[in-house]
Amino acid sequence: MSLIEARGLAKTFGGETVLHGVDLQVERGEIVTIVGPNGSGKSTLLRMLAGVLQPDKGQITHASGLKIGYVPQKLSLEASLPMTVRRFLNVPRRVSEADAVAALERVGILPLARRSLEGLSGGQMQRVLLARALIVKPDVLMLDEPTQGLDQQGQADFYRLIEELRAEMGCAVLMVSHELHVVMSASDRVICLNGHICCEGTPEIVRNAPEYRRLFGTGTQGALALYRHEHDHVHDESCARGHAHSHEDAH
Repeated sequence: MSLIEARGLAKTFGGETVLHGVDLQVERGEIVTIVGPNGSGKSTLLRMLAGVLQPDKGQITHASGLKIGYVPQKLSLEASLPMTVRRFLNVPRRVSEADAVAALERVGILPLARRSLEGLSGGQMQRVLLARALIVKPDVLMLDEPTQGLDQQGQADFYRLIEELRAEMGCAVLMVSHELHVVMSASDRVICLNGHICCEGTPEIVRNAPEYRRLFGTGTQGALALYRHEHDHVHDESCARGHAHSHEDAH
């Protein structure tokens, strides 16, 4: 059975349909990335799959006992409530010192445990959020635009860490991203969204799909080559899961 299966999802905000007719599944151990233009419903879809939002139509099925680690796009903190990294890991529930140390160490920020969240860089804060998500030992790790605001090297380092975690933990990874060059290197399967699923499949299939090219053009080739040159290994596309399918645009 799939870890997550969704059928016929739809969501409306203020009378405007953000998503409609979305079917997808997430299998154990795969990295799936959702791409799409601004306003395409990417974050809404991820939040529904995480159980943060309820769909207006359709059904989401989680495997029995499924544990989800969720990394939000950004975190709003009350400025008048200074909090250390270690204390933040106790939100929303207290965690043991051993679990906190292990998570912070795994994402490379154990020396920041006693630092205030206020003074952290964007990249450090993302690793704090990732550490908190890892504490639950997730079956699915969900990340919403996890490297927004990071430079190219910061993006590459973060996604390399995600790949290592997937290999170590055997978890699935489902993420929303706008960094197309990184997506095409780090993912087993890409879902291109624009209110509905326009196309999906392995990175190579999606990159050459007419629907994807209409949305993003063909200018990501150079960045893709650059990222792969930096990468210390190459994915075998033949073993990546996924298939291509297209829908007529209903808009």
